[in-house]
Amino acid sequence: MRKALLIIAFIGQTFILLAQQKTETPGWVDRFYIDMRATFHQETEDGVYNSQVTGDYLNLHLLGHITPTVDYRIRQRLNKKVFDEKNMFNATDFMYINWQASPKWSFLFGKHAVLIGGYEYDAVPIDVYYYSKFCQNLYQGFTFGGSVTYHFNENQRLVMQICNSPLSLGFQTIYAYNLAWCGRFFPWWQTIWSVNFVQDQDRRFVNYIALGNHMQFGDLLFDVDIMNRSGFGQKRFFMSDFTLISKLIYSLGNWNICAKAGYEANAAENVDADGRPYDVVIAPGTEYVYAGCGVEWFPWGRDNVRLHGVYYRDSAYHRNNFELGATWRVDIIRR
Repeated sequence: MRKALLIIAFIGQTFILLAQQKTETPGWVDRFYIDMRATFHQETEDGVYNSQVTGDYLNLHLLGHITPTVDYRIRQRLNKKVFDEKNMFNATDFMYINWQASPKWSFLFGKHAVLIGGYEYDAVPIDVYYYSKFCQNLYQGFTFGGSVTYHFNENQRLVMQICNSPLSLGFQTIYAYNLAWCGRFFPWWQTIWSVNFVQDQDRRFVNYIALGNHMQFGDLLFDVDIMNRSGFGQKRFFMSDFTLISKLIYSLGNWNICAKAGYEANAAENVDADGRPYDVVIAPGTEYVYAGCGVEWFPWGRDNVRLHGVYYRDSAYHRNNFELGATWRVDIIRR
């Protein structure tokens, strides 16, 4: 009850402050666009061959302002089940309002990404060809909640978030408490680091420490994500349940040469006295390896059309997947 009252008080205070703000500027749309991706897959899984042409994504995006300091965003997936009995906004990734109260402080409320560090997790889904088990199995990466951001400067910010738990199936009275630092050490090294305390459906807490590192040296981009997960009562707190991911992109004009690999493991001993796993996303006893490479081509600039060819393999299903696909974006309104 006290948690719910704190959240209600936070939301109420935010909207009171918004109501006190005066403006003579009506709301407007900054951008309204659609993006989509279609792919031709050829795959063997445990030796069984499959071939198909699929539509992977069809997304509608709406971004705009209500006042010069209050903006909003909506992203709706048109090829995802819209209504779920436990989550009627299942196909909505973003549906939020954000108030830039001052150069240092901003307040956001609505549906947005759960604040977990790492560049694979943070990437726009339409730009990702294959995921780690953690990202694949997380119940929901976008939930309703509120965030407060303190901007130290243009390149450093600290974000505090309370939101519905990503381990809930929809709207349940379980929450996640997240703190993230988004910044940089040097011009070539950016970070998304987070500490998360996430409730599961049994109201037990699991802790994530996620360290996302993005490094760029000219045309070479290199990401390293390190994530440690631990339930309270787990025998080994560090590196008995973890994810390691590396990604490399080298740009040559309108071409990208890409590679990505990941390793995930959770020790079989990571269960409580009743045999329940501390981590409900990566099952105890899991050891998972995946890797792939590919090329991307941007024939008409990097903002409109992308063609890709990608091969990847994983150890869980002995999957060999080769795909050819296209991603394209159409602007309807752009200021």
